[in-house]
This record gives sequence, C-alpha cells and structure tokens, in this order.
Amino acid sequence: MRCGEITVECAPGQIANQTLQALRTAGVNRVSLGVQSFIDREAAATGRLHSRVVVLEDLSRLRAVGIANLSVDLIAGLAGQTFASWEESLAVLAASGVPHASVYMLEVDEDSRLGREVLAQGTRYHAGLVPSDDAVAQMYAIAIDRLGGAGLRQYEISNFCRPGFESRHNLRYWLRRPYLGLGLDASSALFASDAARPSCLLRSTTSDDLKAYLAAASPAETEWLSADRQHEEAWFLGLRLSAGVEVAAVEREFGQAMVAPALVVVRRLVEDGLLLFDGKTVRLTARGRLLSNDVFQEFLELRTETAEAEAEMRT
Repeated sequence: MRCGEITVECAPGQIANQTLQALRTAGVNRVSLGVQSFIDREAAATGRLHSRVVVLEDLSRLRAVGIANLSVDLIAGLAGQTFASWEESLAVLAASGVPHASVYMLEVDEDSRLGREVLAQGTRYHAGLVPSDDAVAQMYAIAIDRLGGAGLRQYEISNFCRPGFESRHNLRYWLRRPYLGLGLDASSALFASDAARPSCLLRSTTSDDLKAYLAAASPAETEWLSADRQHEEAWFLGLRLSAGVEVAAVEREFGQAMVAPALVVVRRLVEDGLLLFDGKTVRLTARGRLLSNDVFQEFLELRTETAEAEAEMRT
C-alpha cells in the first residue's frame, strides 16, 4: 500500500534537532527547502540566512532521520546572478542527489520588497543588479537542459523530478482533483451537491488571521466555480504540465460545444509558435513556457469572447 505524501516547507538553517524528530514522528515524509541559490552572496542579497554548507548539512540531517524525499527551490534572476553562478547553483543541486527541484523565474511585481524596489528603480536589495528578462529566460532554458541531463525530468513549467517523485499534492491542483486544506490560509476545492448549482466546484479559503480562524464557524471565503470557470482552468492548469491537455478528455467533461472556442484559440497559438497540437493533445512549446502567462490569458478570456459572440447573434 502506497503511503500518503506529507510535505513540510522549511527554511534552510532553521531546522532544530527537535523539529527534525517531531517531523519524523508526525509522519512527514517529504520536505521542501527554499534555497533560492547555492551562491552565498546571492542568498544573502535576498535576505536568506543560510549558506551552501548549511543547506547541504540540512539535506544530510533530513536523510539521517529517514526523510529522503527532498525538494529544493531555485530562482533564476536574483540580483547579482550571472550565467556562471547560475550554472554553479544547478551543478550543486544536481550533485546533492535530491529527487525533486523547483525552478522559478524572478517575477517583478509589488508583492515583494525586491519587486517594489525594481519597479521604483531603487537601490535597496541590490535591485539594480537584477538580470534582464532575456537573461532570465536563458537561465531558465539552461536549467531545463542541465537538470534533464542530471536525471531530473521537467514534468511541469517550474518542476523537475526523478521518476516517481512528482509532487503528488501539487498534481492535484494542476489536474483539478479535490483537495482539503486545514489551518490558517488553507484552501480547499471539493465537488459539492447543490441543486441550484449543478456540476459546480466549491472552493474555499480559511482566514489568515489566527483569532478570526479560531472564531469562525465557516470558511472566510467561499466561491462556486461554474462549468465555464472549470473549463477555463482545465486549459490553463493542464497546460502547465508537460503532458499537456488531452482534448478528448476535456470534451467528455464539458461537451464539444463548450470546447470548440478553445480549439480556435489553440490553433491560433499553434500558428504563433506557442502551442503544439497533434490532433489529440495540446502542449506548450519551449517558447510557450516562457510566455505561459500570455497563453493562459487567452483561455481566461474564453467566457468573455463567447458571451460577446452570443450577444451579437441575438441582435
């Protein structure tokens, strides 16, 4: 019988011995480390407290207590990062023997201190040393090549693993399967029976405030996802996976009439070099992965385009 996957995210250098034993006793069998970079100066520039030596020691300590299903996160595009330092980080990751890795391209937005500083053209957090978008894209392509050569196959836009070590939890998001979240700011997605909302998915998110969470008798936010919304998600979540979207499966779930406009978008994006379509499965191209947000936006606009077309037909 296959055991369930229980993952905990940890900050390198902050895992006390008591914590290690508690994790093992609680049944945790997978740990993800937010390393971001194996180059000490790059990690320090992001405010991280760890060094390469500390990360490698933590990996050894986790294995020593029986937790060998380990994942490491890296970010391409950190301040001061060069192609040489990026190659070095990738080489250290591959040599560490971890069975899973996540590689993210730095996103500049107002949700982070570094992002706000870059947008403001400031100097804190070494914002002026952030590589160009083209350089970050090249680093991402290098990561796909180097990790693949080390046996870590890309199975999702940002995720790589050895055979059998896909993140089972995250796969439920991308495959749109039900999941239950418990605790502060946890989210759930469950198929629910409601005569007024047939074929709907109920998504809920708990409060991120401890007092509110303890006092609340119901989730802080609840949203019913209509068939249209679920159809959109079938495309933009499914396309994140290297396996792509099987058109026949989407048609079985939502019907050919609903899927037809999406196939028009697919054919247009194939012409643009962003998607591949062999008549059965739709996948992102290498260029499509780099421009994935633009690709996904096309499918998010399906409902608007369909509604406008129906309105024109009625007039």
